[in-house]
Amino acid sequence: SEKALSAIIEGMEAAVVSGSRVEIRGFGSFHTKDCKPYTGRNPRTGEKVEVKAKRIPCFRQGKEIKQFFKRV
Repeated sequence: SEKALSAIIEGMEAAVVSGSRVEIRGFGSFHTKDCKPYTGRNPRTGEKVEVKAKRIPCFRQGKEIKQFFKRV
């Protein structure tokens, strides 16, 4: 069972990294969000810093999970 679960998780990881959306019915969905480059600020020195574009992993909980945690 450990090998099967590892294979499933690796497949999900590969799909999300390639830009696809992975949905597990009743649990939620995983996807990535592209963020544009922007000018930030170093909080310690106040110096302006250029932040590069990046891709962020995101999770959105499903309806059933949301309702479960409202009851708990």
